[in-house]
Amino acid sequence: ALFGPTPESLRVINPIAADLDQMRPTPVAALVAAALRNDARGYKDGALFEVGPAFSEAGQTLVAAGLRTGATPRHWRAASRPVEALDAKADLWALLAALGVPAEALSTVAEAPDYYHPGRSGVVTQGPKTVLGQFGELHPSVQAKLGLDQPAVAFELFLDRIADPKRRRRAAPELPPLQPVRRDFAFVVPRDLPAETVLRAVRGAERNLIARATLFDVYKGDNVAAGQKSLGVEVVLQPKDRTLTDAEIEAACARIVQAVAKAGGSLR
Repeated sequence: ALFGPTPESLRVINPIAADLDQMRPTPVAALVAAALRNDARGYKDGALFEVGPAFSEAGQTLVAAGLRTGATPRHWRAASRPVEALDAKADLWALLAALGVPAEALSTVAEAPDYYHPGRSGVVTQGPKTVLGQFGELHPSVQAKLGLDQPAVAFELFLDRIADPKRRRRAAPELPPLQPVRRDFAFVVPRDLPAETVLRAVRGAERNLIARATLFDVYKGDNVAAGQKSLGVEVVLQPKDRTLTDAEIEAACARIVQAVAKAGGSLR
């Protein structure tokens, strides 16, 4: 019941065990139960997954779900730390990439179900309406009721909503003979404005010229106003048939700045 509706229509009349009398609303519930058994045996740090069904009155859905608990492994390159929502997001992103879903087509909104932490979770959509998955930290009240006393993050991917990849012969990659042009920008934006919104605006400013736009820095400190943050973005312009002139590069940069301004940011 902590993970979704438990209507009588999904009650099992003759269950094989007393605690298995309800069709689960999400595989995350089963993963948490397994994590609790591990925790009772002294295994607090874990990574579990399942590909299986979730049930609702609307029907059955195939879900790939994952759960991380405790802390990251100890390593000489990085100190161990508690797992966080971005770890679950990275797992979900890796799975989407493996299934051939282009990252440029994805958006994240903060509308995850109630069993996730409201400020540390998200829903991943493709286009304006198609919800592909969700991720985040489990809600503290859910963990308290279950007796799960270490950090826990999860993700869910709705496999029925992933389109089959197009079966077509791949063309040879296009390798332009001209050198790319790289430009770094620092944009000041509201702290609650997602970086992916800025990156999407940058890419849309010159779709035929911009080969890549990546975030390389986030700064919140001196010389940045309260409630604001500075995002460092590297943009790669790739000419295809001729070398760009200085005027063309400057014009492209100006269009990038204008696009980010429409999204709510400004050049630092």
